Amino acid sequence: MKKLFICLVTIMASTCIMADTKPFNLSITPDMAVYNRNTTIEGVTLSIWGENPQTSLALGFVNGTTGQSAGLDWAFLLNYSDSYKGVKWSMINYTKQESLGWDAGLIDYTENLMTGLVTGMVNYAGRLRGLQFGFFNYVKDTDTGVQIGIINIIETNTSWFSDLPNSLAPVMIFVNWRK
Repeated sequence: MKKLFICLVTIMASTCIMADTKPFNLSITPDMAVYNRNTTIEGVTLSIWGENPQTSLALGFVNGTTGQSAGLDWAFLLNYSDSYKGVKWSMINYTKQESLGWDAGLIDYTENLMTGLVTGMVNYAGRLRGLQFGFFNYVKDTDTGVQIGIINIIETNTSWFSDLPNSLAPVMIFVNWRK
C-alpha cells in the first residue's frame, strides 16, 4: 500500500510539473492560499474559501472555480463557477455559464445552460437539457427538459396542453416537460 501511494504521488507530481499545474491547494481566502487564484489545481483543494481554475476534488466551506473547471466540488455553504463539468454538492450552487453533470443542494442556480441532473429545493436554469428534481423548478428555455416537483415552470411552454406530447404547459404541478 505504501509503495502504491508513493507511486501515485510521484506520477501526480511529475504530471503537474510538465503541465505547469499544482497537485493541491490549501486556502483560507483566494488571496491567502498556498497558490494564487490564477494557478490551475489538478488534484485536491481544501479551503475555507478557495477560487482557482481546477480539475480536482475541492472540499471546503466556499468553493469557487474560474474558467473551464471540472471534478467534484463539495462545499458546506456555496459552490460558484464560471463553467463546470462534474458534480457540485453544496447548500447553494451557482454557475455563470454552463454546468454539465449533477448539481445538488438547497438552491441550484445556473444562469445559462444546465445539462444533466439538478436536485434541490429551488432550481433555476436559463436553459435546461436534462432533469430538474425539486420543490420549485424554473427554466427560461429548454430543448429537452423534464421537471419533477411541486411547482414546475418552463417559460417557453406558451400553450396549455395543445402541443402534447412535446410539451405540457407553462406552469404545472408535479411534472412538466418540453422535447
